[in-house]
Amino acid sequence: MRQSLRDKIITVCDKKIAQKGPDVGLSFYAFFANRNDDPGLLMEAARWWIEIQQLDHFEKATKIREMVSAGI
Repeated sequence: MRQSLRDKIITVCDKKIAQKGPDVGLSFYAFFANRNDDPGLLMEAARWWIEIQQLDHFEKATKIREMVSAGI
């Protein structure tokens, strides 16, 4: 996963956790605007989430932040 996507995921997770607490869940769609303006980046996130990590549709933001920070 490219570094810009990792940075974006960590930023969004931090924001969601700050707003809603450590139990907040999110999907990979949380990292993108409603309008699909970068399909390649969206597919990269989806592939990491669904194919590589085999995560559920919704996961805790704290878990995702930890995984991305660790380079998983």
